[in-house]
Amino acid sequence: MITQEQLNRSISYPQYTALLQTLLEQGKTTGHDQSEEKIGFARINIQRMARLDKTVQLTEETKTALHKVKGEFIWLLLTEGWCGDTSQNIPVMHAMEKECPQLSLRLIMRDDNPDIMDQYLTNGARSIPKLVCLKKTTLEEMFTWGPRPAPVQAMVMDLLKNGVSKEEKGLKVQQWYNTDKTLSLQKELTALATQYMLG
Repeated sequence: MITQEQLNRSISYPQYTALLQTLLEQGKTTGHDQSEEKIGFARINIQRMARLDKTVQLTEETKTALHKVKGEFIWLLLTEGWCGDTSQNIPVMHAMEKECPQLSLRLIMRDDNPDIMDQYLTNGARSIPKLVCLKKTTLEEMFTWGPRPAPVQAMVMDLLKNGVSKEEKGLKVQQWYNTDKTLSLQKELTALATQYMLG
């Protein structure tokens, strides 16, 4: 179970983007791997998040569900600045947070928090982003989501099974996100919110 002490290590989405921007100005990213590749990914991600922050539009179905939320909830997201899937999905989560006063989105870094990350492995791997929904009053876990919307996760698993290159996988994932326009994520999170957050 997530504790208040662990939650105290988390930061808001604006704090996260500010942290990533500061680190990039120093030629760094978040996490323990400070390779040029990871720093390069982080540079792309900060631009992508800024673009999506301006363009994400929540569906009426998503807004309606969020307006019916009963009680207060924390969405704790395990992430790192170099994670492409985080940059595609977190602006949607932030838009949902802004739409729903009872919802607080908090981010926590994967590499610095193995005590949390290792509770939420995907097929034995520390895959991110990983979202954990907690009831604010009790920190009871309501649901988890991640690391990707189900259709693209299935595609990635298939690509890995067929041994495609990292570059080709990245291109296909990017194309999927561009075509989907955040609708799969909204649909999945709306279904989870409807099931677990409407009281």
